[in-house]
Amino acid sequence: MFAGLPGGLVKCNPQINGTPEGVTVLKNYCLLQPGFVYQGNFFLFSRSNFSISHLKAVVAIPFMLCLQRIIFTGCIILTAVISFSESSIAEQSPVRSETAYSIPPYLQRLLPHQLINFLAHSIAEKRWPWLKNHLISEFTVRNNIDMSEALHENPENYQNFNDFFTRALKKGARPFPEDPDLIISPVDGTISQMGAIENGRIFQAKQHNYCLSALFAGNNQLASRFKHGLFITIYLSPGDYHRVHMPTSGTLRQMIYVPGSLYSVNAETTGDIEGLYARNERVINIFETAYGEMAVIMVGAMVVGSMETVWAGSVKPTSRQITWQNYINKPVHLERGDEMGRFKLGSTVIVLFASPELGWLEHHQPDNKIKMGTAIGSVLD
Repeated sequence: MFAGLPGGLVKCNPQINGTPEGVTVLKNYCLLQPGFVYQGNFFLFSRSNFSISHLKAVVAIPFMLCLQRIIFTGCIILTAVISFSESSIAEQSPVRSETAYSIPPYLQRLLPHQLINFLAHSIAEKRWPWLKNHLISEFTVRNNIDMSEALHENPENYQNFNDFFTRALKKGARPFPEDPDLIISPVDGTISQMGAIENGRIFQAKQHNYCLSALFAGNNQLASRFKHGLFITIYLSPGDYHRVHMPTSGTLRQMIYVPGSLYSVNAETTGDIEGLYARNERVINIFETAYGEMAVIMVGAMVVGSMETVWAGSVKPTSRQITWQNYINKPVHLERGDEMGRFKLGSTVIVLFASPELGWLEHHQPDNKIKMGTAIGSVLD
């Protein structure tokens, strides 16, 4: 029958119990008394005794909650910017350098990720000269960015902060190995983890690993093809070059957009939140290569405005549902080193190979900095 709930609500099944007279049913909850009650994100109210005062409250409550979240988010972003400008953790490791604008993982769980990203993206897209020039100037100094590598060296030549952040490099700034069979790093960044995929699971950090099927949004068939393969996870700090390139020549077969959370992907968060990369928003790109199947996965993160690919542009469906797009009948072929996508603000790239006959070069280890174009793998002897 009916199970009593707080606030004058009962949980019911209208198909079995029927709907009591004068009661509005919403999300399988029934209101027993006239008036209304706020429950989570829904307003429940009866058909009788509904007045203008009730209507004002219905409008006022979500407005105040939204305003509260915006103010709270603004404070968090301000705190992050201050930390971003005033602290660096380069001295913590001789091989790893990144700017510390980290928000503690426990606080990240409470934050409105999508709202933060929307606000950050909006600011980064502004073309106000005073704003974008100040942001670019401060960012360049704090992150020791070598603008002599950039195609456009003058920071004032960029339309907005995102235009600067996704800047192109001069030809030859990232040389490739002469051996065409070597696999190269797709990005500038820091190696988080690398190795073999063991029993369909990928090592994340410390005691954490995650399921390959979860990374592929529950596609067990796709996961089974990579379960004995190879993986490398590369973290892009804010100061890194943020275009993503092809590790080897390949033909695009499928692109999958997976909505999700937007936790930070820095070392502290990856060590704290289990299955982080399988939780966050991501774009999975499946290629056919001379070595078999390859997946290049672009993982979103907090304050990442958007992800783009050269064949689809900005990848941000409004439906927030898993989206599959096949390219078998309209193939996109890219050579080794060709640009395939970019991040608007920092994140992580995961590269998977299905073939167990490949191996990573031994001199690369987790926490090592790496440049796009550096040889990272080859066929095993």
